[in-house]
Amino acid sequence: MELGRDAWSGARQSLEAALHFFAPEHGSWSLIRPQPQDRRFVDPEWERPPFNLLAQAFLLSERWWHNATMDVRGVAPRNEAIVEFSVRQVLDMLAPSNFAVTNPEVLHKTFQSGGENFVLGWQNWLSDWMRLVSGKPGDAKEFVVGETVAATSGKVVFRNELIELIQYYPSTGKVHPEPILVVPAWIMKYYILDLSPQNSLVKFLTDQGFTVFMISWRNPGAGDRDIAFDDYRKLGVEAAVTTIGDIMPGRGIHALGYCLGGTLLSIAAATMARDGDSRLKSITLLAAQTDFTEAGELTLFINESQVAFLEDMMSERGVLETTQMAGAFQLLRSNDLIWSKLTHDYLMGERAPPSDLMAWNADATRLPYRMHSEYLRKLFLHNDLAEGRYVVEGKPIVLSDLRAPMFVVGTVRDHVAPWRSTYKIHYQVEADVTYLLTSGGHNAGIVAPPGAQGHSYQVKTKAARTAYVGPDEWLKTAPKVEGSWWPEWTRWLTALSGEPCEPPQMGAGHLDSQVLPDAPGDYVRQ
Repeated sequence: MELGRDAWSGARQSLEAALHFFAPEHGSWSLIRPQPQDRRFVDPEWERPPFNLLAQAFLLSERWWHNATMDVRGVAPRNEAIVEFSVRQVLDMLAPSNFAVTNPEVLHKTFQSGGENFVLGWQNWLSDWMRLVSGKPGDAKEFVVGETVAATSGKVVFRNELIELIQYYPSTGKVHPEPILVVPAWIMKYYILDLSPQNSLVKFLTDQGFTVFMISWRNPGAGDRDIAFDDYRKLGVEAAVTTIGDIMPGRGIHALGYCLGGTLLSIAAATMARDGDSRLKSITLLAAQTDFTEAGELTLFINESQVAFLEDMMSERGVLETTQMAGAFQLLRSNDLIWSKLTHDYLMGERAPPSDLMAWNADATRLPYRMHSEYLRKLFLHNDLAEGRYVVEGKPIVLSDLRAPMFVVGTVRDHVAPWRSTYKIHYQVEADVTYLLTSGGHNAGIVAPPGAQGHSYQVKTKAARTAYVGPDEWLKTAPKVEGSWWPEWTRWLTALSGEPCEPPQMGAGHLDSQVLPDAPGDYVRQ
């Protein structure tokens, strides 16, 4: 009855708005406004009748369906999330912005171009279809690995069957004595943190006087089906830390992990802490989860049934293909990543200008069968790391063993690692935690160079063994700062670093290091 009353109220408001639309006091969005992140109706054309009324009627329907599927007494949260997600997928598909006759932008473009937009849209669709059938990636000639992206000067100083370790050349006369080790995720190529020179985190760090090492993961094939999750720790983080120790002996390491790389770094750091290894001087986690109980809508794709299905499929192929992972991520933001793109490319007949981030996003990697199965089961399904059941080399590890200062970054609109999930690190470790919440999403919020417009962040430090503050209270009390979060982080790193000294040698002087390639190496090109 309440839902029926709400529906009748919305219909009555829509009718009254239609009757009085041209009244002087009537505003374009008098009934309901789009959410700030909803870009479908921002064009001024949507302020004119009947399209404005159509858009508001759709937004009212969206709100009604949200109220109908959320906060229902007696419904299990997971079931509620599945229903809400499914309904949203249907609504996103039926939005008036997706159809030519109900989208004023498309109609205006059609009259202006004499229908040429549909011809160009057909050509765009045909081009995309041919590329999909052939399996070839998008054509982004402007962004070439090693030339325009992943172009910071450096050298591969170590290689094994899973990683190449890149050491970057210094760009200052003196450097901080402690190096930075970057552990990126391996579901994509490493160079999201070394895109174009103007937005490369690696270049920013070297310009700030830091010595930077980067792990570049090999792109596995079907023959790598039995690579385990722990192999990424041993052949990745552990091997990199050992190599850095050979190059810069006796130096503490500032370790940074991004996304899945941050989860791996947490496991490696907890293992080192358990075994009395104190080589990590600080730990930075970027959009990385250590507790998966509230891992966002991605968990809708991960349950016992679906993991078993994935395991069967990966067992036949040896790997999880890139397109399968990309499809799940697109559904999480179908409004932006599917329907708005289809409207822009096929109805408007336009193409978004290429960008380095788009080129990187199309340069995905495969995931080995055993590693991905262990990751999904031990972390997503069973949450072993957060609950003290994660076993490394026959003994469990716990995050509460971590004592090194931590800098943890969450992003406001993260659909992969929701910031409230990353915030849980506060009560998992016995360390000083500086938590920073930045604007943007999982990728664009991290790639936030100084000088770029629209970035802001909140930051606050919790000392070890002080009272816990929940995320809602933190959000109210943490001061807000306009601009990039990168300088905030480097100030934190500098405070934990020693006095600048002469730059270290490139590589450890091993004979085999002489034949290794310059950055970005060979693995990133696979």
